[in-house]
Amino acid sequence: MSETGLVKQLIRSLTCLPGVGPKSAQRMAFHLLQHDRSGGQHLSQVLQQAMVQIRHCESCRTLTEQTRCELCQHPGRDDSVLCVVESPADVWVIEQSTAFKGRYFVLHGHLSPIDGIGPDELGFDILEHKLASADLKEVILATNATVESEATAHLIAEMSQKQHIKATRIAHGVPMGGELEYIDSNTLIHAFKGRQTL
Repeated sequence: MSETGLVKQLIRSLTCLPGVGPKSAQRMAFHLLQHDRSGGQHLSQVLQQAMVQIRHCESCRTLTEQTRCELCQHPGRDDSVLCVVESPADVWVIEQSTAFKGRYFVLHGHLSPIDGIGPDELGFDILEHKLASADLKEVILATNATVESEATAHLIAEMSQKQHIKATRIAHGVPMGGELEYIDSNTLIHAFKGRQTL
């Protein structure tokens, strides 16, 4: 059975999503066309609006429809603590799963000289200004556990210490419910380095 031009375009367009290959895209496309046209139309409308109206918060650089996001506008947040993350998705995860009530700064990536991503691309100039002008007592580095992310965290820690601000790193280690025999050696190294007194 040959597909029409629009069906091919729809399938190809869906493959732009992370983790969606041609087969998954094909299943999604046929599901929308055969079983949920109203859902597909709603999706296209919301997607169009989101692409036009969502921008970066001028303060923390997360995604928002406003000039400043709701978290930055919230008067009850702790201005003395700044959590630095790699992506807006990280902000969502932290907000949903912790009791963190401080402020955020989103890097939109990590240092990667081979890809041409340096301090300028990550907004280090904005972060440096924030560190110098805000009344911060602690910067929490909640970047990923990769070599590039560790280097990024190290550089931000140095920037913080120059401003006499305590820099802390979220712990990386054995997950809740995890068994040691199945944990890789790098994770165990981090777990031992980040051990705490009981």
